[in-house]
Amino acid sequence: MNTREIRPGLRSIWVSCVLLALLAVVEAMAQTPPTVNSHAIPTVDGGIGSCSVVFTVTDGKGAPVYNAKVKVHIAYGFLGAHKLDLEVGTNVDGKARFDGLPSKAKQALHFLASQGDREGSAFYDPNNNCNAKHDIVLLKQDSSTP
Repeated sequence: MNTREIRPGLRSIWVSCVLLALLAVVEAMAQTPPTVNSHAIPTVDGGIGSCSVVFTVTDGKGAPVYNAKVKVHIAYGFLGAHKLDLEVGTNVDGKARFDGLPSKAKQALHFLASQGDREGSAFYDPNNNCNAKHDIVLLKQDSSTP
């Protein structure tokens, strides 16, 4: 028996196995991925305390703003030597949550929210209310202001 006669048979078996494996991979990828709950509130944990704040971000007409970025800069510790920057995007209901915030602060925390050319802000004082809810209204910023 000639070795050239055996190779074409093995080659076709090998090609069939590869095609079958590729078909299995494509089938697995084609299955629908698990759905993400778009109403779950995105949360970021600062890990420096037990307080939290939930923001509802809306536009000037009161409609919730999806994927607005809410951020805060926190200086804490002796002489504010430790610094922490946190940012989270809003869900379809315009909500975002910050956990693990300090329970005592020398001054209120200033949260900034933005999406495109719209901005808004809110102050949160954990000394007055450790677990708070605040609204932020995004308004178009004047482009003439530096």
